[in-house]
Amino acid sequence: MVKLGGVAIQGYGGYIPRYRIKAEEIGRMWGQDKSGFPVAEKTVAGIDEDAATMAVEAARIALRRAGIDPRRIGAVYVGSESKPYAVKPTGTIVAEAIGASPTKLAADLEFACKAGSEAMAIIIGLIRSGQVEYGLAIGADTAQGRPGDALEYTAASGAAAFILGKTDHRAVAEIEAWSGYATDTPDFWRRPGDKYPMHTARFTGEPAYFKHIIGAVQSLLENDGYTLNEIDYVVFHQPNVKFPLAVAKYLKVGQEKVSPGLIANSVGNTYSACSLLGLVNVLDQAQPGQRILVASYGSGAGSDAFVLRVLDGILEKRDLAPKLAEFIENKIYIDYSTYLKLRDEILVR
Repeated sequence: MVKLGGVAIQGYGGYIPRYRIKAEEIGRMWGQDKSGFPVAEKTVAGIDEDAATMAVEAARIALRRAGIDPRRIGAVYVGSESKPYAVKPTGTIVAEAIGASPTKLAADLEFACKAGSEAMAIIIGLIRSGQVEYGLAIGADTAQGRPGDALEYTAASGAAAFILGKTDHRAVAEIEAWSGYATDTPDFWRRPGDKYPMHTARFTGEPAYFKHIIGAVQSLLENDGYTLNEIDYVVFHQPNVKFPLAVAKYLKVGQEKVSPGLIANSVGNTYSACSLLGLVNVLDQAQPGQRILVASYGSGAGSDAFVLRVLDGILEKRDLAPKLAEFIENKIYIDYSTYLKLRDEILVR
């Protein structure tokens, strides 16, 4: 655990594509009945969208809320496992697009679904050490799922961005504490050149997901002196609807604290953006003085857990840019053949 303070979110933003495919449409193609789907529907990136374009959209929203000159951003880190270039940083693309270039630092991070939260942890350190004034942390993915595989029902697209800086009277939420928990647990992987990841099915739940999220959260609570009674909202990584609710039940967290950040049923699993989009949705409705616990999870495996305290700046900044709910509600349903086209599964000449 690390007791923080002094570093806060100055601006935040989330972006998801408008295209959706229902789980029952995927199930129809593979002969699965209409029960037992992990989510109801998921987002699908458009033909002209990728992790970089979505990262830019989320960053622009965060910048509108932060209200700062982008040239003051000294570091841009993008967490993703679906970046458009194998050798070419997405971070520099984002920095250029929002007017932050040149920056001191710009790079891509990868740790399955928790690379975005790792970007936040790194930037917190840079700000606390005085190396940068502001930093931009992003989680963005167009997640991959092999046709017919269980992942196809949930692997979605989206991005979340956070501009961090020193705590002041205009800050949105102060990051009070952080804890991490990582081990070599090979529950999910994709080798170089492979288009789709492999996974170990149920093994990815226990001991992978549950062990790491619970480990990070318990470390944070036990070592930093927090109790769950002091927490108003809880956001867990949500590869589906079942897993975060199971963790909440184990930790004895009421569903009323989990529901505001639980968006997987209508968005899917956006991988590096997943838990961070849940945080965006909570910030869109939280009030000053309330605390938020966020726990990401990345296969391979590890978890980051943060405690944030909402500040008065949220009241001024929240309405400066579109809320995530507006993107969730703005949707166009597509059929499976259109989905294959958008996912580049079929060649259209």
